This record gives sequence, C-alpha cells and structure tokens, in this order.
Amino acid sequence: MSSSVALRTLLEVDGLQVHLGESHIIQGLSFSVVEGGVTALLGRNGAGKTTTIKAVLGLVGRGGSIRLGGRELTRLPTHQIVRLGVGYVPEDREVFSELTVAENLKLAERDPTPRYDLVYEVFPDLGQRGSQAAGSLSGGQQQMLAIARALLNRNQIILVDEPTKGLSPALVGKTAEALGRAGSESTVLLVEQNLQVARVLAERVIVLDQGRLAYSGEIADLLAEPSLAERYLGVGRHQ
Repeated sequence: MSSSVALRTLLEVDGLQVHLGESHIIQGLSFSVVEGGVTALLGRNGAGKTTTIKAVLGLVGRGGSIRLGGRELTRLPTHQIVRLGVGYVPEDREVFSELTVAENLKLAERDPTPRYDLVYEVFPDLGQRGSQAAGSLSGGQQQMLAIARALLNRNQIILVDEPTKGLSPALVGKTAEALGRAGSESTVLLVEQNLQVARVLAERVIVLDQGRLAYSGEIADLLAEPSLAERYLGVGRHQ
C-alpha cells in the first residue's frame, strides 16, 4: 500500500484501562488501526496483547474509549460488537469439538449470504471434511476452521490471537497464507509471537510493554532498529 494514499483509521483505542483482579494489566493504552491489511500487535509474554483483544470485544471489563469506524464500543455487550462486524479467532481455537465442521461453520453464520465460496477456496480441506467432528481434526485443521468462521462473514475487522502457536513449520506457512488472504478481504489485527510471520504479513505494528504502548509505526522501521526489537520483543538482529 502506497504511503501517499491517505489511510482511514478504522479502530481507535484511547486511554484503555483493564484490571483483572488486583492486577492493572492495561494502563492508559492508546493506539489506532488503519483500514485494510494486517496490523500486528506484538510484545513479550505478559505485555497485555490478549487482554487488549478481549477488551475490544468486551470480554473483559475496561475503561477508556474504543471506537470502530467512529462508533463507541465500550458500552456495548459483546454480541452487539460482533454484529457491527468484528470477527474473532481466539488463541485456543475454541471450536465446538462435538459438532461437525459444517455445523461449526453454520453456527458462525451472521450475514444473509455467508461466504462459503471464499472459505472453501481458501480451505478446500474443510469442504471435504464437512461431516467430520471438529474435535477429531488436527490442531492445524482446527486453526483453519477457526479462521474460516471469521472469514465466513463480511467483517470490518478480524481480531486474531496467536494463530500459529503450537503449529508445525509447514502449518505455520499455511496459516500465514490464510491470514494474508483474510487481510485482503478485511482489516486484521494480529497478535503473533512468531516475528517471521508478522514480518511477512504486516505492514504496520503496535508494540506493547507492560500494558503500555511502546511503539507504533511501520514494521520495517521497527526491525531496522535492532535495539528496539531487542528491548520490546526480545529478538536480535538476525531473527
């Protein structure tokens, strides 16, 4: 995407505060996500990435302001936020293991014309496994199903949490390809520990450090400063 093209801000987070028990997890966090493509949300373990995603969805109590396309979300329950066009691929996939692949997709339908053609184009295996119980799928196949549920609907933004965790290198590659396709169809905010995946998919990056914003900008600029990458991500020049 050319830097000369004006980018529309889709998601705006301003002064976000999240307490979980006695822990102050997110501390006055502010950032924005532009429309289109993939923005990576990075940081060391415990930086608050998953909590931030859940705060956008209303899955945890939060203070501050979260706006999607200019509409305030913080007073809305999760189901209304989802209906505004927010897809979610949770960290642990959370497929309905006793239901079939086709039933999992059916439950995810929200639009009048769900995009099964797109889902089966990106994930042809799912079309062949429609009658198979989701719980009998491999970890990688369950991840494909989790992403497919989000692709099925025309979402404004898809929140994807640690999609490559625990996958083999081959499946990491396939997952990255699917996320790249998702980023061409919608805006994606991607929480990812695998910096190589983030490097391939994302143009822009938001880095958290102990619940606060540490960096926001082009991922190429972050990686061009080895000291910043080491400080906030724990990676060196050659990773």
